Amino acid sequence: MPTDRNLEDQLRRLFQGKNVLITGATGTIGQALTSRILSYAPRVIRLFSRDEHKQYMMRQKLGDSPQLRYLIGDVRDLERVNRAVEGVDIVLHTAALKHVPVCEYDPFEAVKTNVIGTQNMILACMQHGVKHLLLTSSDKAIMPPNTLGATKLLAERLMTSSAYAKGTSATVFTTVRFGNVIGSRGSAISQFIESIRTHAPVKVTDMNMTRFIMSIEQAVTLVLKSIVLSHGGDIFVLKMPVVRLGDLVDALIESLHGNQQQIEIIGLRPGEKMHEELLSEEEAKGALEREDMFVLPAWWRTDVDYADAAPAKGGSYCSKDVPTLRREEIIELLGDSVRDAKRGGAALQE
Repeated sequence: MPTDRNLEDQLRRLFQGKNVLITGATGTIGQALTSRILSYAPRVIRLFSRDEHKQYMMRQKLGDSPQLRYLIGDVRDLERVNRAVEGVDIVLHTAALKHVPVCEYDPFEAVKTNVIGTQNMILACMQHGVKHLLLTSSDKAIMPPNTLGATKLLAERLMTSSAYAKGTSATVFTTVRFGNVIGSRGSAISQFIESIRTHAPVKVTDMNMTRFIMSIEQAVTLVLKSIVLSHGGDIFVLKMPVVRLGDLVDALIESLHGNQQQIEIIGLRPGEKMHEELLSEEEAKGALEREDMFVLPAWWRTDVDYADAAPAKGGSYCSKDVPTLRREEIIELLGDSVRDAKRGGAALQE
């Protein structure tokens, strides 16, 4: 398995002097990817999003670097996407509607962003000769009972299908699946922290619910490592810790002030599951396994190598089957989110 130093060398060779486009660039993952890729000396990073205020805040944070270009636009708009992609080498497509209740309430809006927006990126990348397009997907895409998961599953299928039927296009299509990212805007963790910090009731769906969890740094590393390993049409799934919501809430209360806190059980919302899967039982039959991740090769590929990967052992990769973190492990993983809240503000990513 490549060492971290080897990976950094590979990433520098991959991005140095290149033109990069990041959609959803003002989101949590988009901002973190921008900061990391800047360290590899790209020629330019185009930051594509539809929110001018968040772009303004990002510019204040990162400064007016000649390597950064701020582009207002929406992935639903194919004409705008085509202009944004022109001359680009690598596209990281993180733009999405990602909250279950929002997508349940406005399902076709989720279709337009998560499905049609992804198809627009695929068409533009193929037309303009982009070398690599990467899509960030979600554990919600496995056996989806909700609109968010269904749209993410369709986006994954579009990526794999495009890799198979791309004709003479040289674009490599890659997908990564995330669990819950600590510090992401609007996440349950950020809401728990704000409620605890302000001594408001903590609203929890079910204390026995389990969720995959990962740090922003882990998410960014998964994205970048997947680009290095990808052969096209494949899906990468990081092995990640699991938390029980009751343990997560107790750990946050203990670490933030240690006092008794009112907890309000609100029950599962429409489309929610008690436990999440990152790899279905059927997918596991053809999956490869590395120390740090699972790989789903494209179904038509039989002779590809993924650096020390072997046939996956066992069945599905489900949060109910993974040992959950202890309180002290949760606090350590939450790290900066807890420390920032203790300093007087949630200070979560915009």
